[in-house]
Amino acid sequence: MRILIIHYAYNFVKMALKVLVGSRMKECRIAHGMTQAQVAAYLGVAQPVYQRYEKGIFECSYEQLAKLCDLFDVTADFLLCRAEI
Repeated sequence: MRILIIHYAYNFVKMALKVLVGSRMKECRIAHGMTQAQVAAYLGVAQPVYQRYEKGIFECSYEQLAKLCDLFDVTADFLLCRAEI
């Protein structure tokens, strides 16, 4: 029973973090006056895929995270909600 509770708690935290990261990505995109389609093209993915990143449904790769950091001129810690600007 205890393992099951820990498993559910881990999944909940992981899901919540994906939503927070997606929200941070959206915040940066809007601050830079870009559309989802523009950011998606920069990353080399379809717009619906990028939309799912922002909604916390999909996770981006490390390469895409690095590209987003360069595009938005922020650190990975900022995008991953580990630091503020």
